[in-house]
Amino acid sequence: PNTQPLLAERRQLTVMFCDLVGSTALSTQLDPEELREVIRAYQQTSAAIIERFGGHIAQYLGDGLLVYFGYPVAHEDDAARAVRSGLEIIAALQRLSSPSPFQGEGRGEGSMVAQSNAPHPNLLPRGARGLKVRIGIHTGLVVVGEMGGGSRQEQLALGETPNIAARVQGAANPDEVVISAATYRLVEGLFVCEDRGQPALKGVAVPLTLYRVEKESDAQSRFQVVARQGLTPLVGREHEYGLLQDRWQQVRDGAGQIVLLGGEPGIGKSRLVEALKERVEQGGARCLELRCSPYSRNSALQPVIEHLQRMLHFRPDEAPESKVEKLHQALSEYRFPQSETLPLFTALLSLPLPAGVHPLALSPQKQKEKTNEALVAWLCEEAKQQAVTYAWEDLHWADPSTLELLTLLLAQVPTLRLLAILTYRPEFTPPWGAHSYLSQLTLSRLGQPQVEVMVAKLTGGKALPPEIVRQIASKTDGVPLFVEELTKTVLESVESGGRSSMPLGIPATLQDALMARLDRLGPAKDIAQLGATLGREFTYALLQAVSPLHAEALQHGLRQLVEAELVYQSGVPPQARYLFKHALVQDTAYQSLLKSRRQQLHQHVAQVLVEQFVDTAESQPELVAHHYTEAGLIAQAVPYWQKAGERAVDRSAYIEGISHLTKGLELLNTLPETTDRSHQELNLQTPLGLAFMATKSYAAPEVGKAYTRARELCRQMGETPQLAPVLYGLWIFHLVRGELQTAYEAAEQLLRLGQNTQDPALTMEGHHALGQISYCMGKFASAQEHLEEAITFYDSRPSSSYAIRPVQNPGVMCRGYAAWCLWHLGYPDQALQRVHESFALAQELSHPFSLAFALNFASNLHQWRKEQQLAQERAEAMLAVSSKHGFPLVVASGTFRRGARLVSQGQVEEGLAQMRQGMETYLAEGTSLGHPILLGGLASAHGTVGKISEGLALLTEALAVVDKTGQRVYEAGLYLLKGTLLLKIGDQKVAEAEACFHQALDVARHQEAKSLELQAATSLARLWQHQGKQQEAHTLLSEIYNWFTEGFDTKDLQEAKALIEELS
Repeated sequence: PNTQPLLAERRQLTVMFCDLVGSTALSTQLDPEELREVIRAYQQTSAAIIERFGGHIAQYLGDGLLVYFGYPVAHEDDAARAVRSGLEIIAALQRLSSPSPFQGEGRGEGSMVAQSNAPHPNLLPRGARGLKVRIGIHTGLVVVGEMGGGSRQEQLALGETPNIAARVQGAANPDEVVISAATYRLVEGLFVCEDRGQPALKGVAVPLTLYRVEKESDAQSRFQVVARQGLTPLVGREHEYGLLQDRWQQVRDGAGQIVLLGGEPGIGKSRLVEALKERVEQGGARCLELRCSPYSRNSALQPVIEHLQRMLHFRPDEAPESKVEKLHQALSEYRFPQSETLPLFTALLSLPLPAGVHPLALSPQKQKEKTNEALVAWLCEEAKQQAVTYAWEDLHWADPSTLELLTLLLAQVPTLRLLAILTYRPEFTPPWGAHSYLSQLTLSRLGQPQVEVMVAKLTGGKALPPEIVRQIASKTDGVPLFVEELTKTVLESVESGGRSSMPLGIPATLQDALMARLDRLGPAKDIAQLGATLGREFTYALLQAVSPLHAEALQHGLRQLVEAELVYQSGVPPQARYLFKHALVQDTAYQSLLKSRRQQLHQHVAQVLVEQFVDTAESQPELVAHHYTEAGLIAQAVPYWQKAGERAVDRSAYIEGISHLTKGLELLNTLPETTDRSHQELNLQTPLGLAFMATKSYAAPEVGKAYTRARELCRQMGETPQLAPVLYGLWIFHLVRGELQTAYEAAEQLLRLGQNTQDPALTMEGHHALGQISYCMGKFASAQEHLEEAITFYDSRPSSSYAIRPVQNPGVMCRGYAAWCLWHLGYPDQALQRVHESFALAQELSHPFSLAFALNFASNLHQWRKEQQLAQERAEAMLAVSSKHGFPLVVASGTFRRGARLVSQGQVEEGLAQMRQGMETYLAEGTSLGHPILLGGLASAHGTVGKISEGLALLTEALAVVDKTGQRVYEAGLYLLKGTLLLKIGDQKVAEAEACFHQALDVARHQEAKSLELQAATSLARLWQHQGKQQEAHTLLSEIYNWFTEGFDTKDLQEAKALIEELS
């Protein structure tokens, strides 16, 4: 891999173009030397302001400036910095090029441009007065790095962003700052702006809305802007909010309190303070805010100065004399001695002293001390009038003088009715020791349930897909600001006609803040970018293997990442593991790499995994697949996606398996059509069909699509081992759809293939398939023969050259179906033994899907044996396993049974609703197998609660499905139930009921289903008993009862015996 320092990277950038108006005319009016002086003064003035706001002048373009905000170092508010610098450049040039009010036209000393090193205005030639500029600003994605060659190299940004910024500047009038909609979105509310519509911009195809920036708004922060628009309800901060309320109550009772409120950016410090502020102001008290700013870290007491200006209601355009008068009145109200305090405050607020008031003759140090004393007295005076809350926000940006003043104020807190809340980020260490009146709170991240609540509140009733909500929770790591911005991005995409299911990107509103964290790392940023390429979590061993750095430098860089709280570390090198604290930080680090560089790194990582980390490549093939995919090496990636998919399916991780196999197919379709490609596609389609069976339904359209395509590929390729699993999949698909004849033919082909190739495992699967489908057709004896053959093969532990991956273990399935066959054939005790074997085997295998079916076999058998408690326990266990592992078809069946139990317990409406819900879910994906028995169960439930006509209608539907699909396994039972319901109507339906019992008896005899024959004979004998046909009833029932050789403790045989004795 390339071991040179990264010379270019991708990032969001705010680009400002500043152009001097009328420079051509100036060149004709001024001597070249004078023109040079004018241009130099303009550049120096602008450069000083740009530097103060953290901008970078990339190029001096004659009389124009190309300025970057966000490179080489990003700040969390680069767009706002750009706009502020633009406004200040215009104001500074107006001062620079205006005649001095003090010296007229002559040259001499005067006031300097605020906070710049520009020349005095009267040093400019007369013809240069009235300098004006046009400023255009746009924010967007760029690639930025070194350009040029030899000694002529520059750090330039490439992409459409600089071009658009230049066109936006062209749309500005003299002395205007015009911004694009992209920039406006980042600074909206911080500035007063005028919509300029969508003027045509040369070379810009998409219409852009532009805005003229008039001035700064009165909003002190981005949070204040959001608060005015409406805040999201407070979520997950009940404990912290309760503590603040408690401290406020103590203040109201006369005991001053301090609360230190710490936490990372966006964690919700200001939101919590705002919640308390609402509570305080609702009670009639005041909450005063003093906010530190990154722009004034070197401006002494700036937060206090701004607070005083707000308290005194100063207006920007107000005359100094008026401001002094307001200050004079306030000092009088507080009964401060004017002669001692007025000079201090006028000096602090940069105001002129009124006539008759003289400055204090104090040394600078003494002036500072007296000013601090006066300020503390002022702040304490506000708390003496009534209980008050002071929120000192963002102390990590506080200047030393502000912290010194704050320390003096906090010493007075115990004697005042004052609550001081001090907010700060982790990089700030509070210098105040422990006190009884000082509490410390550190806000932690929200949990996933709280994030989901927050998303629901943000969407305002517009439900997002659950997967998107999970992505938001995963990406944002419980940081409220991240949650809010990412959710808004998704909603905006949906509202603009986009899809909400796309991979979630980094919101533009967070790009600068996240990049700023990385830029502060210096050289360690390269390690963060490399780690981000490895993933959210990575090991030291792998990082060291792919990094060009030696161990000492690498470990030093990693310590920087840990200390900056960008990653968590567990263990120590070389066994250490690292985890990015925020997924969005990882995304930002990764996306800042050039695409070409990403591909190089991914290729190198994949090769290192394959060559040096063999165990990892074997156990996590999806990791290798991912890196080869991102490297653009499709041919190398596809086999690893196949391995990952097969491995996931083998471990019942079907959802992950679908993801891996689908990714492999997507990539494979980009390769040229060859025999090898067809072979690879077959290897992907076959397990994919299996995975869809487990997660959706055996009859889901996705299953049919996968196996139908696989069968087509088999025909194209001729004799291939893949034919066996494809036939197996088609057999299940058609079986569950109720297409029994098509399924039977696939099962026969499967058995013939096994016999012809003398493959015991394949022969076993053929017998299993024919046994299961024969059971569904009501051919119990034939089914039992096939199933017992399959069990014999299974128990011999056969190996196979055919890669059949059954969804459930065949040993479990064959024993389960054999148990059902045995019960139908009249061997209830042998059936119980087989079902116990099925359950024990499933437990031994620890295979969830097989266990779910083993429990299903057991539940049904106990139901038929009239062992209700055991049937219920097995059904509940089945539902628990299926819900945990995501087997919707089995979950649906369990829901249906739970509903039936509720009906039997008297909870009729709820029970019937659950039964219908279960049946609808079961049938939703095209499933038809079992449809008759579900209708029969619903009919029985209706009959139980006296809804006979509804039950009979359901039975008519069930028998129609039997005739249509050939699911004769349910036929006798349905006729029995129909006869039972008819008898409940009364004597007028006795003949019809008797006919139904005869029909059930005939079907059971034809199927050799002795247990069903016994049930039908018992029902008919009981009816004949009431009709006085004692002898006929005795003969009928005795004949079938005497056939049985086991199961005499089951309820069916006990009831038959008791009835025979009554008839004797």
